[in-house]
Amino acid sequence: MQFFIDNFPLLRDAFLKTLQLSVLAGLLALVLGTLLAAFRVSPITPLRGLATFYVETFRNTPLTVVFFFIIFGLPQIDFAVGFFTGSVLAVGLYTAAFVCEAVRSGINAVSPGQAEAARALGLTFGQSLREVVLPQAFRTVVPPLGNVWIAMVKNTSIAAGFAVTELTASLQRLSNANGGEILLVLAAVVAGYMLITVPSAYVVSRVERRVAILR
Repeated sequence: MQFFIDNFPLLRDAFLKTLQLSVLAGLLALVLGTLLAAFRVSPITPLRGLATFYVETFRNTPLTVVFFFIIFGLPQIDFAVGFFTGSVLAVGLYTAAFVCEAVRSGINAVSPGQAEAARALGLTFGQSLREVVLPQAFRTVVPPLGNVWIAMVKNTSIAAGFAVTELTASLQRLSNANGGEILLVLAAVVAGYMLITVPSAYVVSRVERRVAILR
C-alpha cells in the first residue's frame, strides 16, 4: 500500500489526463464520424468521394504516423499545436474513420422504406437523415461504437511518446523510479485503464438493452 500512497498524485494526474484525452477525442470522433457517415450515403458524388478518401486514408495509416504528422508535420506549414491538443486531434481524427463505418452500417440497416416515406412527406435528404434515419441507426450501432470507444481509450497510450503525461507515460516514469516494484507499477496502470474501460462496457451494455426495448 505504501507504493500506491507515495505515487498516488502521479497516478491520479495520469488517470485524469487519460480520461480527459479520451473524452475530448471521443467527442471529436463521434461528431466527425457521424458527419462522414452522412457524406458516405449522400447523393452528392464529391461528398461520397471525400468521405471515402478520408476513411480509407486514416484506416490504413498507423496511428503513430498520424501523431507525427499533426505534432511535427503541421508546424512545417505554420500550424503548430501543443502536445496535448495534437494528441486529441490525432486520436480523434483517426477514430472518426472507424466511427464513420460503424454509423454507416447502422444507416444501411435502416429500412429503405423509412427514407422513402420521409421523402414522400417532403423532407430533404438532410432532414430525413437527421430526423428519421440517424435516430434509428444509432440504436443499432451502440455495441460497435462502444468497442470503438474502448479501443480508442487504449490508443491514447501512444500520446506517452509525445510528451503527454498520461497512464502509459506514468508507467515509464514509475518503472524507472521503482525498478523493484515493476509488478505493482503494471497493476496500477492497468487498473487505471480498467477504471475507464470496464464501466464503459457496462454502460454500453445497459444502453444496448434499453434501446433494444425501444426498437
